Amino acid sequence: MEYLGLIFEFLFLGAGVYLYLFASGKLKSRNIAVSEKSEAFRASNGGWLRILSLALMAIMIINIILHIQQIWNV
Repeated sequence: MEYLGLIFEFLFLGAGVYLYLFASGKLKSRNIAVSEKSEAFRASNGGWLRILSLALMAIMIINIILHIQQIWNV
């Protein structure tokens, strides 16, 4: 059960990285309509989305470190 929680923490860390890459414009879509919509969303919401994704990544990194320490100390 300990490892299942660790897997979910890595998934949330990956979601934070994905959101940061999306908010900073590193991810591009091949579909023109989707690309235009995502650019419009980034223009209006990119600042706070970047901050929240960095916060999510920081929290998940701390959780992963603490979780690994807890597993090794048992």
